[in-house]
Amino acid sequence: MVQLVGSLRKELADSVSSCRVLVVGAGGIGCELLKNLVLTGFKNIEVIDLDTIDVSNLNRQFLFQKKHVGKSKAQVAKESVLQFCPEANITAYHDSIMNPDYNVEFFKNFMLVMNALDNRAARNHVNRMCLAANIPLIESGTAGYLGQVTVIKKGLTECYECQPKPTQKTFPGCTIRNTPSEPIHCIVWAKYLYNQLFGEEDADQEVSPDTADPEASWDPAQTAARAGASNQDGDIKRVSTKDWARSTGYDPVKIFNKLFKDDIMYLLTMDKLWKKRKAPQPLDWAVVQEMAYIQEEVSGQGLRDQQVLGVKGYAQLFCNSVETLRSQLAEKGEGAQLVWDKDDPPAMDFVTAAANLRMHVFSMNMKSRFDVKSMAGNIIPAIATTNAVIAGLIVLEALKILSGDLEQCRTVFLNKQPNPRKKLLVPCALDPPNTNCYVCASKPEVTVKLNVHKTLVQSLQDKILKEKFGMVAPDVQIEDGKGTILISSEEGETDANNSKCLSEFGIRNGSRLQVDDFLQDYTLLVNLLHCEDLEKDVEFEVVGDAPDKAPPAPNVPEEDKNIANGNQDSALPSTSSKVPIEKDDVLIVDSDEEPSSSTMEAAVEMGGVKRKLEDVETGGAGSKRKRLFELPINDDDIIALD
Repeated sequence: MVQLVGSLRKELADSVSSCRVLVVGAGGIGCELLKNLVLTGFKNIEVIDLDTIDVSNLNRQFLFQKKHVGKSKAQVAKESVLQFCPEANITAYHDSIMNPDYNVEFFKNFMLVMNALDNRAARNHVNRMCLAANIPLIESGTAGYLGQVTVIKKGLTECYECQPKPTQKTFPGCTIRNTPSEPIHCIVWAKYLYNQLFGEEDADQEVSPDTADPEASWDPAQTAARAGASNQDGDIKRVSTKDWARSTGYDPVKIFNKLFKDDIMYLLTMDKLWKKRKAPQPLDWAVVQEMAYIQEEVSGQGLRDQQVLGVKGYAQLFCNSVETLRSQLAEKGEGAQLVWDKDDPPAMDFVTAAANLRMHVFSMNMKSRFDVKSMAGNIIPAIATTNAVIAGLIVLEALKILSGDLEQCRTVFLNKQPNPRKKLLVPCALDPPNTNCYVCASKPEVTVKLNVHKTLVQSLQDKILKEKFGMVAPDVQIEDGKGTILISSEEGETDANNSKCLSEFGIRNGSRLQVDDFLQDYTLLVNLLHCEDLEKDVEFEVVGDAPDKAPPAPNVPEEDKNIANGNQDSALPSTSSKVPIEKDDVLIVDSDEEPSSSTMEAAVEMGGVKRKLEDVETGGAGSKRKRLFELPINDDDIIALD
């Protein structure tokens, strides 16, 4: 007769009680997961999270209260969970999992690692650490009503990086600066403007008209003759937006006229831009002030943030926010900078007003503060119930692993809405490792196309090895027979190389680099292809089964997409299974036979927009796979599109 301890077999209960587990992240999923673990009988838990508690966390991260705002998530989560189970042994780390202190030996202390993260870089890192330590990893994520859980085990299943991730969305600079066609373009522009005026200036985030726009074929002589824009309120030829603003004393009227009158009139001189699109209409502060403020201008019901103001209302909001931000900058002292935060009212007011005024100039429907914040702050609504379901599934997969039934583990998808023919939870068999994976293959190798005469060593390190391939502290050796060290993770050892081009080290077409990240216990062989004719603004391309070979982005209206400013927070593995599709694009299952997670043909609905699957070559003997739209990861439920 099977002996039970609670609802578990005694052998399993003993394993649960004695095993040591690591939880990475103490946010939306993490809070639910920690509670589930101690109530299931897990006694030895370590939790790590770099973040502190914010007011916006309190609606779903139930381990935290208002009195905890500003404190460590990991530490407060530990204290709260101990109230459920005082005898539990919980260790909390207020730190980044990417800290070198948490090396492979640290990971080997655990029987299980469970991710509840909110960014792709950390997920990549934990994936590699678990592979190096040969420890099972349970990956998870939510996006609104959608969720996903999967298990990763070295040599048996796909790793987190086996399947490529969708390419992050980018917007051409000339579109942002000259010809915005969607509200999101104006919101990106307004965030750039905030940094140009009050934050850290970035040449890639200029907001003035782009005179190099190839579509304009602009003639400076003709423009000088025809331009009706007055420079008395602002010089469009300024070198620094911030210096110009300082010279005006951050006068909101001069800034307004510069942005919405002078710059727009300057754009109108680029005739070719407006032959096939509607020309923008300049706004003058004096004219706007003569407009009657009519209550009917305000559309939308309910809370103030959900209403859309008129032009005069947004002009006044712009003026007030500039004055407030100017005061904040003055209080910080000479050389100070402000950092944009969606939860900072003046900053959010500024972006809302600037974006809406630009929308009006370019004949778009203006957006409420709530809508602008959702897009500018990269927000997908967080659903506490979804987090709870996913956290429960994580524990169920953990119990299978501890029972020694790894073959019974599944990738489980949580759908938005079931009906009599549709399941809410869809389990799929785990896929074997991708033999071409640049992380978990027996000999990881990748090919990169670049211009060796233009690519700097610094760019190779930061943009290719760290950003693209997720390394933390790479060491690079040229396979030239001499073993030349190009990049060293030892501080200062190869700094003199950073500003030199690759060709200066004898690197040419066909050169090979051995890249080692000792923290991740990871080695990658990089083959270099020299190319003189890369596309404009493209520094490098990854060839073959590289991580950027992802399905094309679904055709979704831009205003329904989220934006970010350099973050990369959408990172759950794309997986799918062979099941029928109904016309409403909701996943259904007619058979009791479990499909494979890499062959599921489905569509998911996110943010009210139906997103279809795309075919993508995966490099396997000319075969094709159907890929499910990649769910974003959760903690604060943000999705990042560059």
